[in-house]
Amino acid sequence: MRLKDKIAIIVGAGQSPGSGMGNGRATALRFAQEGAKIMAVDRDLALAEETSLMVMQAEGESFSFKSDVTKESDLAAMVAEAQKRWGRIDILHYNVGVSIGGGDAPLLEITEAAFDNIVAINLRGAVMACKHVVPVMRAQKSGVILMISSLAAIEKYPYVTYKATKAAMVAFTQQVAIQNAEYGIRANVILPGLMDTPMAVDTRARKTGKSRAEVAAMRDSHVPLRRKMGTAWDVANAALFLASDEANFITGVDLLVDGGGALDIGH
Repeated sequence: MRLKDKIAIIVGAGQSPGSGMGNGRATALRFAQEGAKIMAVDRDLALAEETSLMVMQAEGESFSFKSDVTKESDLAAMVAEAQKRWGRIDILHYNVGVSIGGGDAPLLEITEAAFDNIVAINLRGAVMACKHVVPVMRAQKSGVILMISSLAAIEKYPYVTYKATKAAMVAFTQQVAIQNAEYGIRANVILPGLMDTPMAVDTRARKTGKSRAEVAAMRDSHVPLRRKMGTAWDVANAALFLASDEANFITGVDLLVDGGGALDIGH
């Protein structure tokens, strides 16, 4: 019970269509297993409700909330609702990101509309979520902020906006960490590598016209550790550690969860 009675907002607690488990849903379930009360947030309320139901079926506590991260007012309402319901917010986990599903492309093909949309979701949403949760955590003199970036932030990666926003998320998290350390707030960012999730695999299969098995096999072949992608549970367990008191003296770090992917850059 490493998160006993902690209040956790999971932004992006639903998941893309496809088989398997997404990072946000796995993290909601993992946090609940460890005693946290979950606010499952997604722009698609039905997907958030699926996650809440899974948490409750496992005898955890969760409720769902609809929020579009491209609207600051939605994120402000999310924080206000959590505070109203529980009186405090211990963990903000920002697990929202879009790449080719949002029209991302190489430099010579990127459109202004796709760029702006992906920046709004991946980066501006993270900034605005923090803008509204940090005052609550400062008043408490405690809190944990977790961001999900990507190995794409540091590796050779073809799509402009995903790489730029995920790299910016690392810098932003470091800024939040140092500017709020005196208030007892910790902020850290996780960089998943090649993961077997619906967003990563099924979305690519749909966009490329390949089978899910083909896309999965190609991705597996690029992972140094056991030639096998990680799963959402690997990300959830990393988030659990960083959210728990075991990471009490850890802030401003970017934690790779990538099966050695970053070590393979340039080879």
